Amino acid sequence: MHQETILVVDDDPSVLQVASKVLRRGGYRVLEANGGPEAMRIAVEQGGRIDLLLTDVVMPGMNGREVAEAIQARYPSVRVLFMSAYTEDEVILHGVRVAEVNFVSKPFTISGLRQRVREVLDHQPD
Repeated sequence: MHQETILVVDDDPSVLQVASKVLRRGGYRVLEANGGPEAMRIAVEQGGRIDLLLTDVVMPGMNGREVAEAIQARYPSVRVLFMSAYTEDEVILHGVRVAEVNFVSKPFTISGLRQRVREVLDHQPD
């Protein structure tokens, strides 16, 4: 059983539900937000006690990069894993260079998502 808390952010309710269920069954504590403003509210309510932000890149209003930057500006220790079903070119248009960030493609497999989350949580920053 893991002790980490993951904030999952996606504007698609079905993706939000599946990702959350996969991570909960993997032993994580999961918080859900259906967009950037809700993610910010939850991060503040948690006082930054979030280990990982798993966020969609392309969302209306605040995109994933903006959500990550805002949360990390306030809580620098929060790690970030971006997810998207869009091509790399489309993701770059939203300010996320896939080669430079932690990234998982949608649709993801159960084992693929859990493995990627574990890698990001276990990675020691330089």
